[in-house]
Amino acid sequence: MKQIVIISGKGGTGKTILTAALASLAKNAVFADCDVDAADLHLLLKPEIKEKNIFKSGFTAVIRKDKCTKCGKCIEICRFDAVKENFLVDPISCEGCAFCSFICPAKAINMEENTSGMWYISNTRFGPMVHAKLGIAEENSGKLVSIVREKAKALAIDKNRDWVIIDGSPGIGCPVIASLTGVDYAIVVTEPTISGLHDADRVISVAQHFNVLVKLIINKYDLNVEMAKHIEDYCKKNNIELLGKLGFDKSVVRAMVEGKTIIEYKDTMVKKEIIEIWEKLRG
Repeated sequence: MKQIVIISGKGGTGKTILTAALASLAKNAVFADCDVDAADLHLLLKPEIKEKNIFKSGFTAVIRKDKCTKCGKCIEICRFDAVKENFLVDPISCEGCAFCSFICPAKAINMEENTSGMWYISNTRFGPMVHAKLGIAEENSGKLVSIVREKAKALAIDKNRDWVIIDGSPGIGCPVIASLTGVDYAIVVTEPTISGLHDADRVISVAQHFNVLVKLIINKYDLNVEMAKHIEDYCKKNNIELLGKLGFDKSVVRAMVEGKTIIEYKDTMVKKEIIEIWEKLRG
């Protein structure tokens, strides 16, 4: 079984569209959407949820009215002004540091774990999918990504699948690191711009720090052929395999509007290019 993750140095490079296209080509795979802060792979794969699970992370202080003596020490020491004059805790302001629970002489403050999101196991028209949704402004997206990765791998082993195809998060933060670790290789999707190369270089450095083999795809290369050539030179200089170059194609947008992958939509040049990329990945 091989695990591959599709990532990008920034959002909007076409990472999820490519992941969905590969999902439609893979015949024996499990899919994972690890962009839990802004999940959107489900819009194209239309998963039918089979299992729902609560994700808990972080803590919020709760004052027990039956024990509280209203001494005011919690209000005095809270640096975040989370404890109000009526001795109720504002859950948005509370950072879960637990200092108030330690300082309370009546031991009237409990730290309760937050429900921060949900994760799901679903079926799609291409195979099983593990995905998640982090609550608004909730923390520990990296921990949730790790759960999605772990469940997707276990599902692939249980169902004897050959691939785990992961839609990673953009950028270089914690959820990206959680998406990267332990995969066979990472596919970086970039665009032919100076900022595109800069951001790709950053995420490539992160992947290489964790000894993950990196391959690269230039999306919409024909919008700036000169810059695309510069990125090709960068790949040669840094010994990075250039998997392919995808041309700009309005049919990709039309396919998205219809809720289809570009592979399902119609025969176009970009479809041919993605099929060639998949053949290279299959080896």
